[in-house]
Amino acid sequence: MSAYPKFVAALTLGGALLGPAAQQGAAQQSEPRFYREGNAWVEELTGTLPAARNLRVEIAVGAVHVDGTDQQNITYVLKARTYGASEETARRQFQNMHPSVRVQGETAVIETQGWGASRTGGEVWVKVPRSLDGARLTTHGGAIDVNNISGRLIAETAGGGINLNGLAGAGEATTLGGDIAVQAASADLRLHTNGGRISVNSAGGRLIADTLGGDLYVGSAHGPVTLETNGGSIRVSRTDGDLKAQTAGGNIEVGDIGGTAVLETAGGAIRLNSARGSVRAETASGGIRLGRVQGGIRAETAAGGITAEFAGPKLTDSTLETAIGDITIYISSSVACSVRAAIEMSAGHHIRSDFPELKVTSSGEEYGPREQRATGTLNGGGPVLRLTTNMGDIQILKAHP
Repeated sequence: MSAYPKFVAALTLGGALLGPAAQQGAAQQSEPRFYREGNAWVEELTGTLPAARNLRVEIAVGAVHVDGTDQQNITYVLKARTYGASEETARRQFQNMHPSVRVQGETAVIETQGWGASRTGGEVWVKVPRSLDGARLTTHGGAIDVNNISGRLIAETAGGGINLNGLAGAGEATTLGGDIAVQAASADLRLHTNGGRISVNSAGGRLIADTLGGDLYVGSAHGPVTLETNGGSIRVSRTDGDLKAQTAGGNIEVGDIGGTAVLETAGGAIRLNSARGSVRAETASGGIRLGRVQGGIRAETAAGGITAEFAGPKLTDSTLETAIGDITIYISSSVACSVRAAIEMSAGHHIRSDFPELKVTSSGEEYGPREQRATGTLNGGGPVLRLTTNMGDIQILKAHP
């Protein structure tokens, strides 16, 4: 996460401190409105800026809302709030809370001063051309909402949620504490929160999302996806590309993956509906269920069963291992492979196979530990499928057409 810029002291609009170039880019601003709203006094400013290619908003404390529209200029509403003060005290406080609103070069700039004082805050609403090239939004405490812009977005808050929708350009969103929600984004996304949930309904490019504590959800992604949480569950409905999902503690539930999948949890179950590439699934404690995998599989769990379906035709050497638990695999009739299956301590456990080509044998002392194995080739042989459990049954079954 990038460091937050130091707060820049605001210049008084239209005053002598503004040079000629700054005055040319100053806002057309109405007289402030002063009114009561709930338990707060509010000073509201509205204004208009000429067209600019970029937008930069930096406020000390408060929410930022940016909406892309078909208009050519930039309009804004700024609300400064102070809580629990008398009218006279509130008016004095507002004298120290003037914003700076201007066009500087090709960038529209909105900055605030004094909004971080005790029991004060504010909100910024900005309407911009949808074709804006870029926006950088920073608040040191508050939510950020952005809708319908085509340029690159950088959104940073020291504490608050971030909501994004209708992004056509690449986006970065960072919060030190809060949820991040993305409804629709067409390009690459990079999302980070120090503590909160991340949900992405639709992503058109590469997606990288991580949280230090919270669940992760992805509805649909057209590019490769990388997800990481230090404590929470991960759920992905569909990706057209590769998926990498890691959690320090929680379940992983995945739908249909258009490429390869790497699924890792330190404690929890793993479920996958299908993958067109290879799959690696690892959990320290929990079951693994993998459906219709066209590539190879490496699945490991210290405690739990493993169920997997080998659908071909991209099969490579595969390994399924569990210390305690059953292993069940389904093999499509067209898949060519070699099978090496073993139960290390087979007392009370057995290998069952739908394929007469596989030979099941037992070895060991009559009253001591016994090992059971199954070996053989299907459809002439091919990549090796290694199935190993210390204590559990193994089933090698024909997949239903």
